[in-house]
Amino acid sequence: MKIGNRDFDLSHNCYIMGILNVTLDSFSDGGKWNDLSRAKDHVAQMIEEGADLIDIGGESTRPGHQQITVQEEIDRVVPYIEMVKKNFDVPVSIDSYKPEVLEAALQAGADMVNDIWGLKYDRKVAELIAQYDVPCCLMHNREKAEYEDFMADMLADMKETLQIARAAGIRDEQIMLDPGVGFGKTYEHNLIAVNRLEELCALGYPVLLATSRKSMIGNALNLPVDQRVEGTLATTVMGVMKGACFIRVHDIRENYRAIQMTRAIMGEGK
Repeated sequence: MKIGNRDFDLSHNCYIMGILNVTLDSFSDGGKWNDLSRAKDHVAQMIEEGADLIDIGGESTRPGHQQITVQEEIDRVVPYIEMVKKNFDVPVSIDSYKPEVLEAALQAGADMVNDIWGLKYDRKVAELIAQYDVPCCLMHNREKAEYEDFMADMLADMKETLQIARAAGIRDEQIMLDPGVGFGKTYEHNLIAVNRLEELCALGYPVLLATSRKSMIGNALNLPVDQRVEGTLATTVMGVMKGACFIRVHDIRENYRAIQMTRAIMGEGK
């Protein structure tokens, strides 16, 4: 898969998507990087520690988040996309589901779309991705955590997303999938999504796993957001073993080392 000017070897590596939230209310780091200078230093640190691409989001998508206006979101994300593209040679992903925001971000230099609604919030998103011919991460989501058979229903939902993508003209080689841990799922559903990740991989597309510091880890370990690094590392190791090609995280160095160690064991040093 090519993202921006970089080729990603998905057969032999697992890559890190570093998170840059420029929001006021994200569950983990809201307000922390709402300054271009601090954000620039943080991006430099993430790249130094092993991040392969940077995901920029301007609206919190945590449960119960406050939706902001399109213009407010554009005003938040565009300066940060421009800053990263000007100062670093790293692909940039835009984390949004609103077509107007995505178009502004792509025009500002974003290389990839990360859509938490898997093209189902606004069908214009699929058309936009096809028009710009950029890679996209399509995530599983539902408004309510109601399923008859969770894994079967999730896979059926993802196949619907793929049908929307194909109908819009998005090329298969531009698609990666995300099981959507923490979105439209109970605690148990989230655990199943990680434990059976290979079933999503079996659809034949690269898979991104995004569990960093999420409530699933807090619930399992009874720990607050700032003490969930070890829990995140466990999910990262599981993700690599089950076939994930991308891991989206806040704590780059620790997850980079966990990925390298896991891959060394799986490859038996070869």
